[in-house]
Amino acid sequence: MSRFIRSATLAGSVALVTLLSACAQQPRYSNNYPAQPQPGYSSYPAAQNQNQNGTEFGVVSNIETLHARNRGTSGAGAVLGAVAGGVLGNQVGKGSGRATATVLGAVGGGVVGNQIEGRTGNNNDGQAEGYRLTIQLDQGGQRVYDVTTPGDLRTGDRVRLYGGQISRI
Repeated sequence: MSRFIRSATLAGSVALVTLLSACAQQPRYSNNYPAQPQPGYSSYPAAQNQNQNGTEFGVVSNIETLHARNRGTSGAGAVLGAVAGGVLGNQVGKGSGRATATVLGAVGGGVVGNQIEGRTGNNNDGQAEGYRLTIQLDQGGQRVYDVTTPGDLRTGDRVRLYGGQISRI
């Protein structure tokens, strides 16, 4: 019977940590920017009277750096930590003390595993996610492009827009 209780306690602990890992914080990005910059250039707010196939000219009015805030964790670290903590906790004590140690080991392991994943996972540590270029058009209006790199463009540069490509003139 005690073996059944230990197995049930371990299974319950793993299930609890798995359910709690689903509550992990999802990625949030500053100012509702897209999660990843689009490859190439893509227009977001389109200017009125835009000519999709024509050439437009303008000036780079702003270049913003896009940063990810908190990427959160996937929960895998919490699950692995809970399993490891539960197994280690199960090695301690006898009877109800063993069951308590298993539960505490699983919970503690889940917390530690989640923290480790958060520090070593896919966090950006302040690195740029991309750049947002705002171009003031000569005919009025503006175009906004999210790019992975601004290349050699600087604020104030005259540019030509043709077919989704930006080139300095």
